[in-house]
Amino acid sequence: MMTKRGTIHDEKIYSKELNEEVELLVYLPANFSPLYKYSLLIAQDGKDYFQMGRIPRIADELLEEEQIENVIIVGVPYRNVQDRWDKYHPDGSKQEAYIRFLAHELVPFLDEKYPGYHVGYGRALAGDSLAATVSLMAALHYPHTFGKVIMHSPHVDHKVLQAVNEAKDFKHLSLYHVIGLEETNVTRMNGETDDFLSPNRELHRLFSEKGFDCFYDEFQGGHSWKFWQPDLKRALLTMFE
Repeated sequence: MMTKRGTIHDEKIYSKELNEEVELLVYLPANFSPLYKYSLLIAQDGKDYFQMGRIPRIADELLEEEQIENVIIVGVPYRNVQDRWDKYHPDGSKQEAYIRFLAHELVPFLDEKYPGYHVGYGRALAGDSLAATVSLMAALHYPHTFGKVIMHSPHVDHKVLQAVNEAKDFKHLSLYHVIGLEETNVTRMNGETDDFLSPNRELHRLFSEKGFDCFYDEFQGGHSWKFWQPDLKRALLTMFE
């Protein structure tokens, strides 16, 4: 039997925080109806999650099998490598503005347009690498707006660890955090190499010490969609079951 497929729509929102028009990819489940309520998953690196991650197809299967709750998935693509760094990196010139865009502009836009729960536990953020970093930072900054974060191999530096260490209002946050055992020598866009595994283990220790609600796992593999894509099913099951 063929799995019923949801639909993907293009949307646009003008952001005053970023002073630009932001394009969105919106996945609506096959059974979408304004009479139901939906959880919301906002994915940074949006085009990557939709294309390389194939997240709409995974959602189609899980929704048809009634293994996850009703969810709308919104992908926020980046324009280019520099734009991604500016918005997602803790040292990026636009990271704070991007986080404000997510909380103050994108969420009200989506809340008005789609039938969601309008509470933190009904909204999740997702990202890989730097996109995971900005997702975590946004949730730490706005824990009542975003109640869940899915992180695939986040970039972790002292600013991230400091933000987690200083977080006080996190009892409503649920985290999904995975890192690859081969991520000890990751080549970045500028050609430099980084150890992602050790800082992620440090981040996990900090989550545990502080008492965050966090699923954590180390997978066999490296820093790429080849390994993140097969993990997306478990991520959705863990966060939206």
